[in-house]
Amino acid sequence: MQFIPTTLRGSYIVQLEPARDNRGFFARTFCMDAFAERGLELQYPQHSISFSARRGTLRGLHFQREPYSEAKLIRCARGAILDVIVDIRRDSPTFRRWQKFELSSANGCQLYVPKGFAHGFQTLCDDVEVSYLISTRNEPEFAAGIRYDDPAFEIDWPLPLTEISERDLRWPRFSE
Repeated sequence: MQFIPTTLRGSYIVQLEPARDNRGFFARTFCMDAFAERGLELQYPQHSISFSARRGTLRGLHFQREPYSEAKLIRCARGAILDVIVDIRRDSPTFRRWQKFELSSANGCQLYVPKGFAHGFQTLCDDVEVSYLISTRNEPEFAAGIRYDDPAFEIDWPLPLTEISERDLRWPRFSE
């Protein structure tokens, strides 16, 4: 695996290094030693998956409040997404900055998101499956979010919105 730092402190693109043969390929998606060398989260007690049927579906921007803040390792197992992370750590030099990444089954990239980030994505095609390793168990009363269209960030989502949950539409703006 190759760890490529992003412009947001502590986040990485994790590029798989597949070993290919006539059957296809084999690749590690997580290695405790490789993550430990970089001081990244090592424990992922929750593994989750999402499926979105329609192109243009938006999920996010989500995070959990302390003391249940979560690090995530995100991989698009089928299809393609535009993944967006926002640094909401007040003590971070990249506070309030965001970055976007295309994750797809074709490019094999994963995204490591440290604690203290809001996260969301938009599907770029139909029938998308996203896999998450999450460092903290889900605590619904600590779930939080920011509106996907918050003018504080001006995120340029690539497609017209086709699906979004009522909950995601009710998240407050960051300034609130």
